[in-house]
Amino acid sequence: MKTIWRKVLAIAHALGFGLLMLLPLQGNAQRLLTLDSCRAMALKNNKQMSVARLKQEASAYKRKSARTEYLPKVSAMGTYQYLSKSPSLVSDEQKGALPQMGTAVAASLTEKTAGALSQLPPQTIQALSQMGLTPEVIAGVNGMGADRLASALNGMGQGLVDALDLNLHNLWAGAVTVTQPVFTGGAITASNRMADINEDMAANSLEMKRQSTLYNIDHAYWQVVSLRHKQTLAESYVALVKKLRGDVQKMIDQGVATKGDGLTVGVRVNEAEMALTEVVDGLELSRMLLCQLCGLPLDEKIVLADEEKKSLETSPEVPGALDYDNRPELRLLQNTVDLSRQTTSLLKAGNLPTVMLTGSYAVTNPNSFNGFEKKFGGMWNVGVLVRVPVWNWGDVKYKVRASKVATSMASLELDEVRETIGLQVSQSRFKVAEARKKLEMADANVANADENLRMANLGFKEGTVSVTNVMEAQTAWNQAQSRKIDAEIGVKLSQVELQKALGTLE
Repeated sequence: MKTIWRKVLAIAHALGFGLLMLLPLQGNAQRLLTLDSCRAMALKNNKQMSVARLKQEASAYKRKSARTEYLPKVSAMGTYQYLSKSPSLVSDEQKGALPQMGTAVAASLTEKTAGALSQLPPQTIQALSQMGLTPEVIAGVNGMGADRLASALNGMGQGLVDALDLNLHNLWAGAVTVTQPVFTGGAITASNRMADINEDMAANSLEMKRQSTLYNIDHAYWQVVSLRHKQTLAESYVALVKKLRGDVQKMIDQGVATKGDGLTVGVRVNEAEMALTEVVDGLELSRMLLCQLCGLPLDEKIVLADEEKKSLETSPEVPGALDYDNRPELRLLQNTVDLSRQTTSLLKAGNLPTVMLTGSYAVTNPNSFNGFEKKFGGMWNVGVLVRVPVWNWGDVKYKVRASKVATSMASLELDEVRETIGLQVSQSRFKVAEARKKLEMADANVANADENLRMANLGFKEGTVSVTNVMEAQTAWNQAQSRKIDAEIGVKLSQVELQKALGTLE
């Protein structure tokens, strides 16, 4: 059954299955995972990746919001106010005098008429009397006219008081205003560029988390593969020392070996079983970590496509020279430098004039376009708003200088990290070369250990090699096999580190 399962794994890996599959494994349903499927699940279920995606989405909305600063803004407002006192254009004394101005004028005219008649010559008064116009008659006629005049003027005065009574207890007003920026000293342009940079920073942050997630999942994947191979090796070693223990026990029964030899071999069996237990426990914990990174339940039964391979294929060294633009960390630092420069431009706008076009339509009730009418009336207006900073005690100048210093600091940090990454890439290349050399040496050591163990077993059967020598050969064989596993995994991990250093981890 185990051999059949190994063949199934080999076929699945050869076909490059990246999808999750449920296959039976020794009577238990287990999920087959390849490295690509683990990566896909990790990228999908990683919480930090989800946060980075949301930040990128928010940055895109902020960029769209910044674009609207170029466009005119339309706003509407309306208000109602109740005034406890109404404004008045005349005083209380004038309100009392105006309705009585006709009476005052009539009295004055009557008095002046009587005075004028008394000053006429006697001959004139006599002549008027002969014509029937006696002073009494003239005074009566004048009195009748004065009354009509007084009544008319009093009415006019009262009308004037009523007209000047505004009665503005209830006020209604509304306006629609359009504002179009014409020149803002480059502030809007700088804000839009900052929004673009922030969106780019969100994308670079997402890419950095993506590569970090791939790096972690690769390490967890190959850790499981390594421990699974070591479990197989430990099981083989346990079987090997147990077989030796059985052979020694037969020799003890035949009297050709001592009980001390048996105890020595027994101790070695216990040590091998203990090492197997430690490997099994470590493998279980590593599977749980891999499940956690993939977003699977910790108790999910999984098996990896590379677990049952006798030897791991090592791809050629990752080609390509260092391209600093591939490293999201460097792009983020470059974004920081660019953002600082745009901040300086934005601050400089504080010393430049601002020009805006305005237009609005306003309505009021009551309105004053035809007296004070208690109905809505409105008018259009357009204008230009210019704001020129005159004196701010050097506030903007100091802020601009501080921003330039921050830009210089960010540039220096960028240069330092660039040098560090160059050194990191060189170190990673050396590690890849070193890992390959270790693998070559491990292969050679395994071949030597196999031959040494074969010769020791042959000599033991012939009685020319002691139990101690056989155990030493078995220990050497176990160590050589273990180091080969470490060397194969080391090549895989060193290649992953080099890809991460180059920024090409896909």
